[in-house]
Amino acid sequence: MTSVLVVDDHVLIRAGLAALIAAAPGLTVVGEASNGREAIALSEEHHPDVVLMDIRMPDMDGVAATRHLLGPKSPHHLCLLGICLP
Repeated sequence: MTSVLVVDDHVLIRAGLAALIAAAPGLTVVGEASNGREAIALSEEHHPDVVLMDIRMPDMDGVAATRHLLGPKSPHHLCLLGICLP
């Protein structure tokens, strides 16, 4: 089972993504965060296999949170997917 952490400041987007992921065979949602700080805390708590991270968020954006998660001692790998909405 692949564990996923969903991070987005828009609650409807976050909930929709989490619902789609939870319905997919072999995937489980281990947490939802609304900003980078929450993402870091939940990632340290749950050690997800995948973090689906928004870029533009209040408090701490996705770029800063990703830098933290991919620090020098991190076992994580990075895959980026960019979606730009007007």
